[in-house]
Amino acid sequence: MRIAIISDIHSNLEALTEALKVIDEKKVDLIYCLGDIVGYGASPNECVDLVRKNAAEVVMGNHDMAAIDPVQADYFTKPGKIAAEWTHKTLTKDNLDFLMRLSYKREDGTCTLAHASPKDPHDWQYVLSPEIAREQFPHFKTPLCFIGHTHVPVVAGEDLKTFDFKKNMRFIINVGSVGQPRDGNPKLSFGLFDTHEWSYENIRIEYDIKGAAEKIKAAGLPSVLAGRLFQGL
Repeated sequence: MRIAIISDIHSNLEALTEALKVIDEKKVDLIYCLGDIVGYGASPNECVDLVRKNAAEVVMGNHDMAAIDPVQADYFTKPGKIAAEWTHKTLTKDNLDFLMRLSYKREDGTCTLAHASPKDPHDWQYVLSPEIAREQFPHFKTPLCFIGHTHVPVVAGEDLKTFDFKKNMRFIINVGSVGQPRDGNPKLSFGLFDTHEWSYENIRIEYDIKGAAEKIKAAGLPSVLAGRLFQGL
């Protein structure tokens, strides 16, 4: 079985559409979404609609939570908070209800899914160091745990010395961000896991950044949210 794992779409329809096109070309069996479907970008309803239609499993992200209740965005940067408030007003009732029903963590027997981390997934902890990564492994029982949140793709084995995916070791894998990469590479990012071959690949693809940026500006959202797409920051 081939599983595509997408995360951190952030209302970027141009990136999501391109990702789904490539996923279809690769004959993927299932799509899992690790949250932050909305926030920052200008197409929240379109992105939620596509995730609802295509994803077999979806978990809650912190920007999804903030879109439900903008008070949850109090710790965001000013542009992020403005976008959360705008998203809350823009989402349809059906799509808000969908986000409200999402859980923080899911398992399928092979994979654990969480937006930020398997340990206290509702606290939105960033897994950015070996020390923090080490704390995560006791909090999932499956061979693999897929996360997002940092927008930076990383593969980390349980020994914290192995960074290339292989058999006979448990891994935490950050699939990066579809809609707002932050590793200095503006190409969209998602993961592709093959359960039969027991292989993992990080997919990077160009998309219509200009179109996504123009929509952000046209919606009256902060221009910094458009500019950062070109830089992968």
